[in-house]
Amino acid sequence: MLIGILQCGHFPEDLHGEVGDYGEIYQRFLAGRGFDFAVYPVCDNVFPDGAEACDGWLISGSKHGAYEDHPWIAKLEALIRDIHASKRPLVGICFGHQIIAQALGGKVEKFAGGWAIGRKDYGFAEGTYALNAWHQDQIVSPPPEAKLLASSDTCRYAALAYGDHVFTLQPHPEFGPPEMSGLLDIKGVDVLSDEDMAKAHADLAIPVDNPTIAERVTQFFQRVPA
Repeated sequence: MLIGILQCGHFPEDLHGEVGDYGEIYQRFLAGRGFDFAVYPVCDNVFPDGAEACDGWLISGSKHGAYEDHPWIAKLEALIRDIHASKRPLVGICFGHQIIAQALGGKVEKFAGGWAIGRKDYGFAEGTYALNAWHQDQIVSPPPEAKLLASSDTCRYAALAYGDHVFTLQPHPEFGPPEMSGLLDIKGVDVLSDEDMAKAHADLAIPVDNPTIAERVTQFFQRVPA
């Protein structure tokens, strides 16, 4: 099964030597699960030929806001609507979660409560999962067709489903200690207090449920017919 990764930004260049860019990070997240991958850096205006170019799709995180005025964002929204119409499986993570909602009629904006960074608990119907967060923007009004799957104390619309072929998630199940530690060192100092920074670093020693979400994404891709 060929999964197209729609890369919507670049991971900090200083961390490429340790963890790679977003394309590599997502491939590592789903490694060993029988998938092949094609990476399209849409943030650099590199797009697939259309929704049928891959069997399934994953939209990455990004430093950009879904509401920002970049030509590639409108083009990505059009592709999202085409993928949705094709019923090919589509997964969105962080920015991907937000841009899918926006493309289908929802609203995204900066959260008045500020940043959500580090280990957070997300309540799903089947239980609570701990995952790493790194975002300020949030979905504040989901599309009418969206079904709420999970929330957290700082994010009401933390996971959504659209029919049986779109699954989106606000936190970063692809971020483990190397990615989080690097981001904290490079970007955390600008947005976190000393106390919150210390807690975020200490929490890196506590396991998160990334493998559980990787299995959920795998089953989602394999279950949904193209």
